[in-house]
Amino acid sequence: MRKPIVAGNWKMNGSLESIRELVAGLKAGMAEVNVAEVVVCAPAVYLAETASLTDGSAIALGGQDLSNAASGAYTGEISGSMLNDFSCQYVIVGHSERRHGRGESDTLVAEKFKAAQEAGVTPILCIGELLEEREEGVTEAVCARQVDAVIDAYGVAVLENSVVAYEPVWAIGTGKTATPEQAQEVHASIRAHIAKSDQGIAEGLRIQYGGSMNAGNAAELLAQPDIDGGLIGGASLKADDFLAICRAAG
Repeated sequence: MRKPIVAGNWKMNGSLESIRELVAGLKAGMAEVNVAEVVVCAPAVYLAETASLTDGSAIALGGQDLSNAASGAYTGEISGSMLNDFSCQYVIVGHSERRHGRGESDTLVAEKFKAAQEAGVTPILCIGELLEEREEGVTEAVCARQVDAVIDAYGVAVLENSVVAYEPVWAIGTGKTATPEQAQEVHASIRAHIAKSDQGIAEGLRIQYGGSMNAGNAAELLAQPDIDGGLIGGASLKADDFLAICRAAG
């Protein structure tokens, strides 16, 4: 039985005051949450504060990105070991806003995936198609290619200590959401593709849905057999909305 995981990606939002208020609200409502894992992925400059605020709670901490290098002359970059120093259990890699907004290649994303694991941080590997790719009918091929960048470089076994997040790019921050049936179809295809390399790893892998999941549509999406949680953007900035999604996952 796969344990659901709901992760909030705060992106470049928040202030010390708003984060303190948000985490206080989350902690107050966690007693009603029956989901296995809840994660918040804070901006790097707020990791220390968020780590302090969540210490001793059931809320895990995550980073939003990391370097593919362990250390060195990389101004502005953050290493996996730095994330580890602040008790980050997870880190997002390959988010579409970095793949398409910052030009990150499948190869670079795979290197970041491996760098995270080597630092003892679990990567949340984001994959997904652009609108034109969905319209061309190549959604499954795009997702398979992005997963294969990791498998081909490091072997399928590395997926055992990871989370995959399917995020249709056309549904991120647009208010559009894949229907539960559309999302389930892609999640099932991702799992089936990985099963070609290792059935056991595929069956145990948690695959989140990320693409404008909110308090109103979460229950129907999370009821699908291959959707194991959510990677939540805007709705994770409101404690009540995020907690509603967490409850739905439980």
